[in-house]
Amino acid sequence: MEKQTSNDPLHGMTLKAILEKLVDFYGFDTLGELIKIKCFTDKPSIKSSLTFLRKTDWARKKVEELYVQSLNKLG
Repeated sequence: MEKQTSNDPLHGMTLKAILEKLVDFYGFDTLGELIKIKCFTDKPSIKSSLTFLRKTDWARKKVEELYVQSLNKLG
């Protein structure tokens, strides 16, 4: 029996892992320019950003979209 693999690049990725990869690559300064949300520009931290993103669907969607667009750069 063959294992099915997902073509979804977000499959198996936690929001924390996505955010950490983006912060490692871009830094909070650039993230705040790319996605204009306060949790990236005003005293940013992984913890506070995760709290906001878990409550705010539109913001989480923007972070996930940036992650998918950046996959080839992230390596």
